[in-house]
Amino acid sequence: MNTLAIDIGGTKFSIALFDGIGRMIERESRATDREGGKDWMLAQICSLAGPWSFERIGIGFGGPVDYATQTVALSTHVGGWSNFPLCAYLTEKLGGKPAIMDNDANVGALGEGCHGAGLATRPLFYMTLSTGIGGGILLDNGIYRGADSYAGELGHVNILPDGPSCLCGSNGCFERMCCGLWLEKDYGRTAKELMRDSEFVSRYVVNLARGLKACIMILNPARIVIGGGIGKAGDALFVPLRAELRRQITAWSRARIDLVPATLGDDSVLYGACELAKEIQ
Repeated sequence: MNTLAIDIGGTKFSIALFDGIGRMIERESRATDREGGKDWMLAQICSLAGPWSFERIGIGFGGPVDYATQTVALSTHVGGWSNFPLCAYLTEKLGGKPAIMDNDANVGALGEGCHGAGLATRPLFYMTLSTGIGGGILLDNGIYRGADSYAGELGHVNILPDGPSCLCGSNGCFERMCCGLWLEKDYGRTAKELMRDSEFVSRYVVNLARGLKACIMILNPARIVIGGGIGKAGDALFVPLRAELRRQITAWSRARIDLVPATLGDDSVLYGACELAKEIQ
């Protein structure tokens, strides 16, 4: 049974075709046209996936998702998505194939937990560190979503109470201080360029560790996997980040600091979307 996997992000979107044993056999990716918004992206997805043969659809969406109703709650990066029934739309446009979705961090956690750096490691916390920041929690029995599908939304924990305004309406949020969108706005350089500057990174990891400390102290995960574009910086980021976490973590705490980059790279969410689609009855 072939699966169409879709990863919708603030900077780019990707789609892939997986065969019945979970091998990726086709893949396409495009930069996000924020001016074109939702309608442009949906037209692109349907055009690219149209020629492929598949029986089900799994989706990771870059923003809050109401899992119970399978609707997009909103996107702070691309307009037009609020309360949109994405699964129903794609089912209608792509030949009646059933679809299921979750936010991209939850789906990334599933991908890395089943095929990547978090294989057989539970509880697992996956953080996407890219255009925005999101988190996914994977337990022995699957994704933990919380009462209202908002578990893991670490990006909007306030780490600087008097910090700058965030798109969410609050201020000093983890995402506001550490995500790629704001790094470029604040410093005039891309996150990729900034991660090559060791002096910048030494300052940057202080705020990054503050957000991750909250995760470690509340969840005590066996491992934290960081994916997304900034997570690709490798040792230039992870070595100082681990050191800063050890400095910040409460001295009496024996909570482990097991922090690794995603091994599936740009495909964590695509592999997770393939896994998520197995939940379709």
